Amino acid sequence: MIAPYPLVFEPILMEKVWGGTRLDKFGKKLPAGKKIGESWELADLAATSASGGGGGEARSVITNGLMKGKTLHEAVKEWSRDLMGGVKLSAAGGFPLLVKFLDAAENLSVQVHPSPAYAAANESANLKTECWYILHAEPGAVIYKGVKPGVTKETFAAHIKDGSVASDMISVPAVVGECHNLPSGTCHALGAGVLVAEVQTPSDTTFRVFDWGRKGRELHVQQALECIDFGPAPAPPAAKLPKGKVSAQLVGTEFFKVHESFLAAGGVVPLGESADGPRVLMVLSGSVSIRAGRDEPVAVGAGATSLVPAALVARCSTVAKAGTRVLVVAVR
Repeated sequence: MIAPYPLVFEPILMEKVWGGTRLDKFGKKLPAGKKIGESWELADLAATSASGGGGGEARSVITNGLMKGKTLHEAVKEWSRDLMGGVKLSAAGGFPLLVKFLDAAENLSVQVHPSPAYAAANESANLKTECWYILHAEPGAVIYKGVKPGVTKETFAAHIKDGSVASDMISVPAVVGECHNLPSGTCHALGAGVLVAEVQTPSDTTFRVFDWGRKGRELHVQQALECIDFGPAPAPPAAKLPKGKVSAQLVGTEFFKVHESFLAAGGVVPLGESADGPRVLMVLSGSVSIRAGRDEPVAVGAGATSLVPAALVARCSTVAKAGTRVLVVAVR
C-alpha cells in the first residue's frame, strides 16, 4: 500500500456563458476562445447535473507522487480513515466537499440550492452550503445574497415574472478579502466582474429563478420558491486579519471551517493539531512547501490546491514564501 502524502490536483475547467479569462492569473491554462467560468480544484462527484457540471462524473486527478494519474476517489478508497479521519463520506460515497475558483465576467443567474426541508422531501435533491472568498472585484461590482426584509413569496414570484426580481435581492459591494457564507436555501447570485474561491458541499443541484434576459437556459421557479429562505444571509467577518494575527477563521459550518492565513517568508501555515479530518489548502498567492515527516516536500504554488490527509495533519510541516495567502479548509 502507498503511504498517504499531501496531494495536488489537475483543475477541471468548465466553460460557462458568464465566464471569462481571469483564471489564467491563477495558473490555469485556458483554451483559446473559451469562456471559462469555473475551475474545479477538488471534486469527487459520480454524477453532475447537465446545467452544472455538464453531466457525467467529475473526479479530480492527482498530479504528484506515487498516486499520480489516479483520482481523488481512488485515494479515498485506498487510504480510507488515514485520509478522512472521522469525517463521513458523501451520500454517494465520495469526498464530502467540492472546491472551486469562479470567474464571473457576467452576472450569474439568481439561484438557490435545496433547503434542508426540500432535500428531506425530495430524494434527488441535495443540500449545497457554500462560501465565497472574494479574490478580485472590478470597480462597482456586487454580489447578491438573501432577500430584502418584507419581500414575500408572492411578491418575489410576481417579480420573477415581470423581470424585476433583482430589486428584491440584497446587493452588497464585492470587497476583496471578504468571505460570504451562503447556507442552503439562500437566494444568491455572483455579480459581473468578481472572481472568487468557493468551498461547498458536493452537490451541483441548482434552481435558477432569473437569468438576466439570457435565453436557452432552463429556469426552476416552482422548485426555487419552495426552497428560498426569505431573509438576509449571514454577514461576513472583517475583510482584514486582526492586527498581529497571521490566521483567523472566516466561516464555520457543520460541513467545513475556513481559515485565512497571510504569512511572511518562512511562515508556518496553521493546520491545527487535531486529526479529526483532512485539510484542504487553497494557495491564493505566494507558495507553500508541505512536508510529511522525512518525505520529499510538496510545493503548492498560487492557484493550486492541496489535500493533506487526516493522518498527516498533526505531523506535517508547512513553510511559506513571503506574501503567501492561503485558505485552510477543515473538513467536518
